[in-house]
Amino acid sequence: MRLYNTATRALDELPAPPGPIRMYVCGPTVYGRAHVGNARPFVIGKWLQAWLRSRGYETTFVHNITDINDKIYAAAPGHSGEFAEQASQWYIEDTGDLGLGRPDHEPKATETIPEIIALIQELIERDLAYEAGGDVYYRVARFPDYGRLSGRHEDESAMRNPSEEEEQNALKEDPRDFALWKAHKEAEDTWWDSPWGRGRPGWHIECSAMAEKHLGPVFEIHGGGLDLVFPHHENEIAQSRGAGREFARLWMHNGMLRFGGEKMSKSLGNVVSLRYALDEWGRKTLLMLFLGAHWRKPMDYTEETLAAAKARADRFREIFRNPSEPGGSWEQLVVALEDDFNTPEALAVIHEWRDHELLRRALDLFGLASLAQTETAPPELEELARQRAEVRANGDFDEADRLRQEIEEAGWEVRDMTAEPGYRVVPKR
Repeated sequence: MRLYNTATRALDELPAPPGPIRMYVCGPTVYGRAHVGNARPFVIGKWLQAWLRSRGYETTFVHNITDINDKIYAAAPGHSGEFAEQASQWYIEDTGDLGLGRPDHEPKATETIPEIIALIQELIERDLAYEAGGDVYYRVARFPDYGRLSGRHEDESAMRNPSEEEEQNALKEDPRDFALWKAHKEAEDTWWDSPWGRGRPGWHIECSAMAEKHLGPVFEIHGGGLDLVFPHHENEIAQSRGAGREFARLWMHNGMLRFGGEKMSKSLGNVVSLRYALDEWGRKTLLMLFLGAHWRKPMDYTEETLAAAKARADRFREIFRNPSEPGGSWEQLVVALEDDFNTPEALAVIHEWRDHELLRRALDLFGLASLAQTETAPPELEELARQRAEVRANGDFDEADRLRQEIEEAGWEVRDMTAEPGYRVVPKR
């Protein structure tokens, strides 16, 4: 199988089965309810793991939660710990409702403090880090490969790491240096003791420590959003390889989710929460939306793209309502997914299949096997649909709309058809 590697700018081959394939995919910073874009790395990671396991690979999927961060302090002054715990639970619940199962490990930064402190100490001993006023910074100048992942290594001004504490910039030896440990501030209600005093870890060191704790000093795949290439992943490489670990061999960066033509992000304020999207459209429509976009490309979240995704899901349901027909080749799906995990091509392949067993097996990889369930509406809803068709034929459209709404409130919908009896009652999602 070949996957695009940001580090090599090429399609790289994975080792042959059984591998192992160990994957670390960066999760959210929990300073609010997760938006739909936050779910994309999770979905891609779970789908890739399902495919690899179906091909005989031993896989381990680690997906972290960053639950200590300046943004969390700002979101819940004086209650950051409790808020982070609640927001972490929201994320687990909302991604759980996508129906893809859980990662093998879901570490939190606050559960990894001893490993973080040990890694910082090791970097200090290697003269790759220094203490300054209770903070600890990484010496970028001592790591020659800094900037190669992002392609910024030839432009020093593009490698400056913006500090979350601008007032501390004067203590840096180099504007490119970034914080590994941050001294405690009076307004911060969560802290830990360390050799450099009371404080808490920087963002980048958390992932280096969590990845090594659960996957070891070297692993096959590191994933995350394209916006993490610099500085987050660049800094992870500097920390871990500076400490003598090989770290990740292949870097997968998924494209951003766009809303109104711009990247969906909390900082821009143009977000749709995953919870709202699930309640409004249902998990099958959302998964079909993700499936229709290549993981490396941007993906648009609009009424039009969602309606198209829902229509695709409905077409698969219709296939299962008709007799199964022979035809289709699993090898076609293999070709699509083994070539950079091309889910749009895979979707086009299985869209042509009418063999129920083959189709069910393919949809199951993406958490969509329930599209094969041909549910029958309860008799009372069928009766409401019959009444609606009758009053509609008599021109009483207000009553017809009322009956349609009553059916929808029960979780079903009426589809008008040209064939007898002129309608069909199907699950709403």
